[in-house]
Amino acid sequence: MLKEGLEMIGTIRSYSFWLAVVMTLICAVIGTFLAQLPYLSLFGALIIALILGMFFQSSKKLVNQASGGIAFISNKFLRLGIILLGFKLNLVQLAQAGIKTILLAIVIVTGTIFLTYLIERKFGVEPELAILAASGTGICGAAAVMGISPQIKVAPEKLERQHENEVLAVAIVAIMGTVFTFIDLGLKPLLDLTPTQFGVFVGGSLHEIAHAVAAGSAAGPVGLDNAIITKLSRVLMLAPAALLIGFWYQKKSKQDNTEKEGTAKLPIPWFMAGFILASVVGTFAPLGTNMLNILVKAAYIFLGMAMSALGMSVNFKVILKRGLPAFAAVFISSIILGIFVLTVSKLWF
Repeated sequence: MLKEGLEMIGTIRSYSFWLAVVMTLICAVIGTFLAQLPYLSLFGALIIALILGMFFQSSKKLVNQASGGIAFISNKFLRLGIILLGFKLNLVQLAQAGIKTILLAIVIVTGTIFLTYLIERKFGVEPELAILAASGTGICGAAAVMGISPQIKVAPEKLERQHENEVLAVAIVAIMGTVFTFIDLGLKPLLDLTPTQFGVFVGGSLHEIAHAVAAGSAAGPVGLDNAIITKLSRVLMLAPAALLIGFWYQKKSKQDNTEKEGTAKLPIPWFMAGFILASVVGTFAPLGTNMLNILVKAAYIFLGMAMSALGMSVNFKVILKRGLPAFAAVFISSIILGIFVLTVSKLWF
């Protein structure tokens, strides 16, 4: 623990760290600004920050100089961003939405992760990529991918490939979510849904919070409120999902590797405890709306910095070569998810 702390202090004091901070902060701030513009809002600040990070790869010398800081930011800032994201969850509002919304979120998250993972594996996608794509599809897009990824412990020689898996999973849920946002908006006149039902439908079936907001707003204030509440109910599942997936993956890896001896350390995601604590504090402490908004904005800045750092450090040519089966699997599971949530919203809300 002491050694790790000293290494962290050394990293923070280095030129590499501060260069990486400047580069990733630029991407995060620009991404936040661009995400407020029409059409670009469908992608969200995190996806835009990732894309901007990709552009820095054209300056290999600069990226190489910042490589140590980039690795630090993609890891530590990610956890800090997820903790702060907890302030976005108002537990009282979620409770007031009723047991139906929470139960629906549990079924959606559990069923979508299982279904998407099984389809991905049937299509020959490696387990690490399959579970990341499944988590992003079932829970909350890019934030879920980055929240689950630390639970997937891989050997040091596989770290670069795992970074590629993270970016590919983020790209999959971003693109699929955008595609289905347009599909849902196009189908809206034909679905004969009340504003409440349409809000539940898009909040329960679309991948990113930005997607749910963009589509839900088409049904007016009532549709938007229900879309956000339903989506945030899925976000609430991030912490328990990370814990369960960590246990599952550790057990699976141990079974696959018969030469492994001893008992591995349980992969408890302590930063997820911070996520839950932040949601409790944000709900019950008298912080005020302005302070909560600042904390949530800070969360997206830190997450945007982590996403852009990821974009600076991966081989996209390799990703493109093996991405098609994963895209196809998520496309199929997204159709099934949409049909299921549409049916439930009509019958239950």
